[in-house]
Amino acid sequence: MSEIPKFPRHPALLAYEKQRADALQLHVADLITRFAGWMQFVYLNAIVFAWWMLYVEESPWQTLTLVVSLEAIFLSTFVMIGQNRQAEFARKKADHDYQAQELALRHNTEVTELIHALTIEIHAKMHQPPEGRSPAKGS
Repeated sequence: MSEIPKFPRHPALLAYEKQRADALQLHVADLITRFAGWMQFVYLNAIVFAWWMLYVEESPWQTLTLVVSLEAIFLSTFVMIGQNRQAEFARKKADHDYQAQELALRHNTEVTELIHALTIEIHAKMHQPPEGRSPAKGS
């Protein structure tokens, strides 16, 4: 069985991940967003709220409304942080890709110019009379 080759990761992604790992606040936001994006989070919320409504308070609706509203506010903030992160990464990747494409275009242009110059030289050598002989007139 052959191993799947490992491809290098995008440099913009590596730099971005290092930046996020170095910032504690961003790391915590990533962890919360990752956890809140799982179905286990939904199940946990349903279980905790059901338990609270059944066993903790007799009339839980006002407090429950407050808690659920606060949770929604914080989760939407974490979602916005995640969207900002994705947009920043997309911008950095686009910048990197543009620079790489410009470098490749410049390189290809130089190679094409060199090939053209060599073609002209070869063409000139092919139509040059051999050394020591003058070109025949009239033929």
